Amino acid sequence: MKRLGSVIGVVALGLAGLTACGDESETPAAGGATTAASSAPKLATGEVAGLGKVVVDGNGRTVYVFDKDTPGTSNCEGDCLAKWPVVPAGEGTPQLEGIDASLVGTVTRNDGSKQLSIGGLPIYLFAQDTRAGEAKGQAVGGVWWVVGADGKKNTTQPAGDDDYGY
Repeated sequence: MKRLGSVIGVVALGLAGLTACGDESETPAAGGATTAASSAPKLATGEVAGLGKVVVDGNGRTVYVFDKDTPGTSNCEGDCLAKWPVVPAGEGTPQLEGIDASLVGTVTRNDGSKQLSIGGLPIYLFAQDTRAGEAKGQAVGGVWWVVGADGKKNTTQPAGDDDYGY
């Protein structure tokens, strides 16, 4: 009986040790190193009323492109960034769901930080979109547009909202 108790104790300690070693927030990266999964950017598609299927970030927030940007270059600086925060490139390969990986890349901003891009154009969030499914930034100033699931800007005008979020 004493021997059985010792065996059970050793097994329990072994299982506890194995459980403590695992961390579901880490995933193997290239070269066998581990990196936190949460540091990789996430993009997916989601539905927005009146706009259809659009690209969203890892929190389900709608992403936008800016007509004053050019492929590979962001022209949103200073006060613009307070209203239109960038979708940061983060670390590692972006996790994509429903988006063609060949469309997704990064641009280097003037401050040296990396921003995600779709079709070469930098992508942003709108500060007034506070939850998934909102697209209050659509057509703001006639230069901000949601990104469709195909990676192209959606220029559909919002119905019945003349101030477009401002």
